[in-house]
Amino acid sequence: MDLSDVGRREPQADSFDRVAHAWLGRLTTGISLASLGQAYLDWAVHLAESPGKQAELWLKAWRKAHRLALWSLRAADPQAELCIEPLLEDRRFADPAWRSWPFNLLFQSFLLTQQWWYNATTGVRGVMPHHQDIVAFVARQWLDMLSPSNYVLTNPVVLGEAWRTLGANFGQGLANFAEDALRQHGGRKPVGMEKFRVGETLAITPGKVVFRNRLIELIQYSPASDTVHAEPVLIVPAWIMKYYILDLSPRSSLVRFLVEQGHTVFMISWKNPEAADRETGLDDYLRLGVFAALDAVSAIVPEKKVHACGYCLGGTLAAIGAAALARDGDARLATLTLFAAQTDFEEPGELSLFIDESQVSFLEDLMWEQGYLDTTQMAGAFQMLRSNDLIWSYRLQNYLLGRRAPMSELMAWNADATRMPYRMHSEYLRKLFLRNDLAEGRYRVDDRPIALTDLRVPIFAVGTENDHVAPWRSVYKIHLLSDTDVTFLLTSHGHNAGIVSPPGRERRRYRIMTRKQSDHYLDADAWLESAPRVEGSWWPAWQEWLAAHSSERTAPPATGAPAKGYAVLGDAPGRYVLAG
Repeated sequence: MDLSDVGRREPQADSFDRVAHAWLGRLTTGISLASLGQAYLDWAVHLAESPGKQAELWLKAWRKAHRLALWSLRAADPQAELCIEPLLEDRRFADPAWRSWPFNLLFQSFLLTQQWWYNATTGVRGVMPHHQDIVAFVARQWLDMLSPSNYVLTNPVVLGEAWRTLGANFGQGLANFAEDALRQHGGRKPVGMEKFRVGETLAITPGKVVFRNRLIELIQYSPASDTVHAEPVLIVPAWIMKYYILDLSPRSSLVRFLVEQGHTVFMISWKNPEAADRETGLDDYLRLGVFAALDAVSAIVPEKKVHACGYCLGGTLAAIGAAALARDGDARLATLTLFAAQTDFEEPGELSLFIDESQVSFLEDLMWEQGYLDTTQMAGAFQMLRSNDLIWSYRLQNYLLGRRAPMSELMAWNADATRMPYRMHSEYLRKLFLRNDLAEGRYRVDDRPIALTDLRVPIFAVGTENDHVAPWRSVYKIHLLSDTDVTFLLTSHGHNAGIVSPPGRERRRYRIMTRKQSDHYLDADAWLESAPRVEGSWWPAWQEWLAAHSSERTAPPATGAPAKGYAVLGDAPGRYVLAG
């Protein structure tokens, strides 16, 4: 028997399958049905062969029904103690109207059912943890959709508003729905975005574009003081977002804050990729992005080391670049700062629900046809992670209650989404998420491996308490991967709002502690107990750390270096950030 072609696929058949997967991916917003099917089969088979678990679930169901029946006898009393309390983060039933009968009976029954389904989808012996997480997550999505808070006749707040306005809220809600649908169909921005224009109300810290290639523009911000710290700051934002989250309005701009404290700041602005950029890979983002920007900064501010700072995926790339520089004996960095950036992807949080071999292959086929991962396809996954806040709460407020929440600067930035090129996103998912190459010493730059243990510059790492993208315990693992001084700071709020934390904003707090190179390792939970809590913004603490690792103050450097090939190309915010 001829085995020469075993395992080989015909190009035509492979292309046909990819086209089919891409078509299916548009219907499922990029979710692999095969991945879901594997998870549910794993859970269902193991549950079917677990009579003890089944008996436990039947017993729990009977107990909950009995408990609800007894409680219903006094449900008519609005002051009666609840049968089950919502979780602290669940605000769907916070309005006092939910305490009146029969609505209190509805939401109490729902919460007990929700609790039972959590017990049913977790703790089944033999189920792969990843499959268990998927099943529990999907069950939660269905239950969130069926919540009594989402429907007119079962939501006392909606009924009360309808009574108060004689139904006008439904008319306004229908108008809101029509407006949103027309805007989405026409490719227009959400309502309220008109007040937030990049270069006019957002991203207005003065500066100049001093370098441009096919992937980045580099912005050098104008000084705001007579003298500056000698070492400049180079910020590497993620390309899954536009850079100006760090330069929103003047009151919430990290860039402006740094400039006013006497730092020379450079910012990378990434090009939003198109179909023609499909073969742009991670190496291109490193070479044309981080390294090209570092070359420019070193030419404009010569003989001075650079404070490198990366946010989210930009922080991961900055860490890769710093490790490559350390391997090659390049000593241009003074420090490395990581904002909500992972370097170990073994525990990436809820995003791992969408990352396995089946899911990545499915996404690759979707990107293969169009050349990039579209903004709507990325948004779908992030919305499901916070469906109560981003889907159902929005629907309730805008369409049932007829209320438009005012657009904020952070919401406007979030709606200004970007795309991800095919090759880069595929490499990112496979090398980092699936294989964890960076943490395990297999990641290669210039065809040679790098290791974060080669880093000797001080590291400042920021985690956020409620991060669905880069869980802080995952970010904390930089302690295990580096052999240098690490200052770790944990701030309140989430992946974006925790980083955008200007002084003076209410309900802000953080914890901070430094581990010297010679200190023993402290695990994340022990660190949390040991690190003192500080009220307020964490920005001043980081700025003081930067200043402590800088040398004397000097006159501000010139803008650009025309003689070295870095002439001023235009005003900030540049061209790339304005491209749709």
